[in-house]
Amino acid sequence: MEKDHLEILLEDIREKFDLVLEGHGALHKEIRDTREELCEKINLVDFKVEVLNQKIDGVEARLTQKIDAVAADLTAHRRDTEAHPSLYKVKEGK
Repeated sequence: MEKDHLEILLEDIREKFDLVLEGHGALHKEIRDTREELCEKINLVDFKVEVLNQKIDGVEARLTQKIDAVAADLTAHRRDTEAHPSLYKVKEGK
């Protein structure tokens, strides 16, 4: 009877061990799937940040060009104003 009892216990342990292995496999798959999804999302965010950086660089370049153009226009206007002292008087503000 002891042998039968031991066989029953061993079978019970084997079934529980199989359940643990099944659970471990399911968890492993879930972790792997979650990692892949996270990697995809990180890659998408990296792409969006790169696109945004390119747009910012473009805006910065256009703004620099416009500021340079305004500075050139102001310099030309000042030269023109100073060239005609009888018509215009250049006054430095305080």
